[in-house]
Amino acid sequence: MANHSQLGFQDASSPIMEELVEFHDHALMVALAICSLVLYLLTLMLTEKLSSSTVDAQEIELVWTILPAIVLIMLALPSLQILYMMDEVNEPDLTLKAIGHQWYWSYEYTDFKDLTFDSYMTPTADLPLGHFRLLEVDHRVVVPMESPVRVIVTADDVLHSWAVPSLGVKTDAIPGRLNQTSFTATRPGVFYGQCSEICGANHSFMPIVVESAPLANFESWSSLLSS
Repeated sequence: MANHSQLGFQDASSPIMEELVEFHDHALMVALAICSLVLYLLTLMLTEKLSSSTVDAQEIELVWTILPAIVLIMLALPSLQILYMMDEVNEPDLTLKAIGHQWYWSYEYTDFKDLTFDSYMTPTADLPLGHFRLLEVDHRVVVPMESPVRVIVTADDVLHSWAVPSLGVKTDAIPGRLNQTSFTATRPGVFYGQCSEICGANHSFMPIVVESAPLANFESWSSLLSS
């Protein structure tokens, strides 16, 4: 859960999010090295005596041609690796269908019979003590911990986006089209997200709450809800 003074990402709760945080730190180190080099060269130009003599500097031209290419490769290779990892869905243990509406989410557990529900934001007046305003819902999405989950995302009316930052998930919900993503929650907990596509007047009031629980607790919850 993010806080007011937080400068970085939320704590990673899935392998994909861990990779994204590592790539972010890697890209920042590359940017820091570039800025340091540029600052050093600027300082050198301002402090050293200028010379108007023409010098054949093929070595320097070779360096400033090859060095940017190396930097781009250092950024492109891990980025492409993460993109392919995010697109890969291998034998999920659970399939969840998320349908965006104005302004709430509907969920269907396709591996279970008649396990569907709507998820509305909890009004501030009905919010239990200690829960987060504008982020809590009346029905949470419960998934088993350490199990691959496939999420099929679509919309019933306008564009929406199903996003949970700590799980590294953000997928557009488009009417008439099925998009899919996947995640594996590595620890138990409650993870908050919101619709990340402007979808109308109440766009700010359709949160997403994913609760990761041990398999035994998930089975008890699913049996209770589907009965």
